[in-house]
Amino acid sequence: MNVMNFYSGSSLLQRWQAVKAPYSVGYRIKLLSQLLSRRFQEYLEPHGLTPFHWVVLCCLWEQDGLATCALGDHLQQVGGTLTGVLDRMEERGLVRRERDPQDRRIWRIWLTDAGRELEQILPGYATQVHEQAFQGRSDAERRLMSEWVDQMIANLSES
Repeated sequence: MNVMNFYSGSSLLQRWQAVKAPYSVGYRIKLLSQLLSRRFQEYLEPHGLTPFHWVVLCCLWEQDGLATCALGDHLQQVGGTLTGVLDRMEERGLVRRERDPQDRRIWRIWLTDAGRELEQILPGYATQVHEQAFQGRSDAERRLMSEWVDQMIANLSES
C-alpha cells in the first residue's frame, strides 16, 4: 500500500491517535471480548464450566465424534491447551475419548449424556449475553457487525 494513500484525508497525528490504546479498534475488541467472556462466565460458573468448555461443547453439538486435531483446527487452538481442557471435561463426565478404529493414531471426542444435556441449558445463557451486548441495535446492524468482524479476521489470517 502506498503510504501517501494510507494517510490521505487525515493527518498523521489523527491516524496515530486512532491506533493507540485505549482508542484503537483492536484494544476495544479485546475489551469487548473480555467483558463478554466475564459476563458469560457468570452463567457458566454454577455448572463448573468456562467459556472455552462452551466452544468445545458447541463444536461437538454440531458434529459429535470429532478428531482431536480437527477440533483444535476448528477452534484454532494449540494441542496442549485443548488437551488440558478435554482432560477436565472428561473428568467431569461431559466427553469421552476413543481411538479411531480405522486409524489408531487419532483420538475422537464424543459427548456423554451429561454433555448433551447441557445443550438444553447453555444456549439460553449465551443468548442472554448476546442480547445484552447488542441492546439497542437492529438485526441489520448486528449482521453488519458480524460481517465486519469476520472480514477483519479473514484479512489478518491471510499470509
